[in-house]
Amino acid sequence: MSEMSFDQMLDESFKTIHNGEVVEGTVIDVKEDEIILNIGYKADGIITRSEYTNESNVDLRNLVQVNDKMEAKVLKVNDGDGQVVLTYKRLAAEKGNKRLEEAFNSQEVLTAPVVQVLTGGLSVVVEGTRVFIPASLVSDTYEKNLEKYAGQEIEFIITEFNPRRRRIIGDRKQILVARKEQMQKELFERIQPGDVVDGVVKNVTDFGAFVDLGGADGLLHISEMSWGHVENPKKVFKVGQKLTVLIKDINGSKIALSLKFADQNPWLTAGEKYARDTIVEGRVARMTDFGAFIELEPGVDALLHVSQISHNHVNKPSDILKVGQMIEAKVVDFNGEDHKISLSMKAIENQAPVQAPAEEEAPVEDEAPVAETSEE
Repeated sequence: MSEMSFDQMLDESFKTIHNGEVVEGTVIDVKEDEIILNIGYKADGIITRSEYTNESNVDLRNLVQVNDKMEAKVLKVNDGDGQVVLTYKRLAAEKGNKRLEEAFNSQEVLTAPVVQVLTGGLSVVVEGTRVFIPASLVSDTYEKNLEKYAGQEIEFIITEFNPRRRRIIGDRKQILVARKEQMQKELFERIQPGDVVDGVVKNVTDFGAFVDLGGADGLLHISEMSWGHVENPKKVFKVGQKLTVLIKDINGSKIALSLKFADQNPWLTAGEKYARDTIVEGRVARMTDFGAFIELEPGVDALLHVSQISHNHVNKPSDILKVGQMIEAKVVDFNGEDHKISLSMKAIENQAPVQAPAEEEAPVEDEAPVAETSEE
């Protein structure tokens, strides 16, 4: 047997590699656009910037450090200069595709960061592979501004997997809908009329506010917002505001809410505050032809009949009073059972009724005496 040369013995000491093989190596040098790996072969492995990432201007020195361990795929055993050409990007894409195919088949919920906000949806990356989530599948409600998702990690499932056509579609909406249905089921099993629960204002309209109770929305009608009168809900409530509300009624999937708690009913103490003959102060809340309604406190209104405004004749309340005006009056009747209070302003008027002056006859002037003439 002939003895092997030194070069032959050196070659035998290294493993053999082939195109398409996955190898592991240690980073021994990093340049701006190139990574050099010791892969246990007689030649080092080279990963160019284009085979590491899709970003063209990135500095690899900011991404990879010497002594880092990496896996890569062999593109060429010899590039002509004795170096092994490797790819990190394509191997990562293959792994990502395999991972996504498994998730597609099992309908696994994935989590990944949003790397790009597009006109028609979001782009996320799973192990180096991009997944597109159409705008219609981003949320269970219409999303006007998708920019808020930039950089966020979101959950989704794969609903279409076709890597050959580079068509991998994700769906976040299904997850949200399923969770909301589960939360709604648990909520309705937990609540009943009379319960006091916490919620968050989701939307405010002219007729009321919709409050998210955690699984379902309840309607807080304008008539249930206060014991007093609310003219414009939008001036009282804001989206995102936290509320503690009373569940007034449940009808199927509809929940009616209220902020009129029984123990805060102002009529509970109205009998003490507004007993007959008490002098009270109130605000003119609204007027009709027959009288004015005076708000004594939120939730307690009293009627000031037009005949009780003044000792003088008043055609209609608006001739004397204005909405928002503060007045003082006397309680002339209190009916706590029917929630009715009658007031009188003329009962505390200081002046007596003014009488129209009677017509007088004009004084008759004394006639001048007629001078008598004497005839001479």
